[in-house]
Amino acid sequence: MQAEDNSLGFLEAEGLVAVVEAADAMLKSASVRLFFYQKVGAGLIALGVMGELGSVKTALEAGELVARRHGEVISLVLSNPSPQVKAALGL
Repeated sequence: MQAEDNSLGFLEAEGLVAVVEAADAMLKSASVRLFFYQKVGAGLIALGVMGELGSVKTALEAGELVARRHGEVISLVLSNPSPQVKAALGL
């Protein structure tokens, strides 16, 4: 994890199309890195991005906007996550 990667953002949505479109919007809208992709179950897929807090917030807003056209979306921003959370995510 680089010094400027001080925040994490997560987005969970229904379906591959929604998540791919959300990831594309997130990565195009802000200077963030995609570090996490996980099939959750029942058609839900989660993505994780990292970067500076403002960039992570901007990316999540863009991702939510496009993913909501396909269904429900849940998102979360963690500013300066604890070392235990980073370790659990392999960061």
